[in-house]
Amino acid sequence: MSLEGYFRNLVTGKRRGMLDRLVLALLAVLSVPYGLVVRMRALAYGAGIFRVKQLNRPVISVGNLTVGGTGKTPMVALVARLLMARGKRVAVISRGYGGSLEGGTHIVSDGQRVFLSAAEAGDEPVHLATAVPGLMAVIGTDRYAAGLLAQERLKPDVFILDDGFQHLRLHRDLNILLMDCRAPLGNGLVLPAGLLREPPSALTRADLVVYTRCTGAEAPAVHGTISSCRAGHVLAGMELLPGGERQPFTTLHGRRGVAFAGIADPDAFFASLREEGVDLAATVSFGDHSPYGEEEAERLMATRRTAGADFLITTGKDAVKLGPLLERLGSVYAAVLEMRLTDPLPLEIAIDKVL
Repeated sequence: MSLEGYFRNLVTGKRRGMLDRLVLALLAVLSVPYGLVVRMRALAYGAGIFRVKQLNRPVISVGNLTVGGTGKTPMVALVARLLMARGKRVAVISRGYGGSLEGGTHIVSDGQRVFLSAAEAGDEPVHLATAVPGLMAVIGTDRYAAGLLAQERLKPDVFILDDGFQHLRLHRDLNILLMDCRAPLGNGLVLPAGLLREPPSALTRADLVVYTRCTGAEAPAVHGTISSCRAGHVLAGMELLPGGERQPFTTLHGRRGVAFAGIADPDAFFASLREEGVDLAATVSFGDHSPYGEEEAERLMATRRTAGADFLITTGKDAVKLGPLLERLGSVYAAVLEMRLTDPLPLEIAIDKVL
């Protein structure tokens, strides 16, 4: 098991051995100064000690309190489609995590062409730019500078700040916070003893809470008086890479596959495929935002041979990183993941107020 996998199992209570409890206790001690620092940082921005910069177009932030796995990318795509349906030119501002150009400020897409690869710009902005036709995307560690570049070159009507809940330096007109229905606050502890990036008190900054991965009728009542709505992840089909038409999963009946993913919660993805009736002979988990090179390709091909599988299937975020490996890997499908709201009115009202 990878260190990342061990950590997630530890803080979610899946590992309960004596040594595990000792490790968690030590991490809880380290969580105290971490929580204090992030709380003081938020207070400094709120008091005006640290300057907040503002773009000349509305900014809608989509982010979360926990580390990974709440569905930010499909939520950004959903918000982008809602804005574009209202006739708006939309640009996503992303950090460009994991790309070779991370740290710089660059245009990923002008809505017509995608200029950078996932290896250069990171998987999320490239995936969004290809999955949502017409969506513009820029990257930059300094999100304000990235927004200025987009204002000058792309002329958007509205920005979406991807993974922006903790990026307090940039003013936002709508702060959307995603929380997992199953465990909204994880184990209630901040890093490194829990999955929280900030203490639960940070909830008060949210204008709208969207509970994701909901399967029942009720959402957890942890948001107080903050407006909220519920959403679920839905696999809406698959596409044969590169660039195939969307097909139903029933196309795979009678064939066995190997599923792989380099995301925060790969097990949830594998479970969703099985629920759609996909016969998985094996699964392969890589680290979140994992690159794909020779080592990963060899592992996938060896697993496919050993399992006697007919195809490979992965996520959209992983698919944009496969590039030159596709010819060697054989038949590879990308599952299309969408976010669907069970009660969209609060989100639509919030967006209309911004516009």
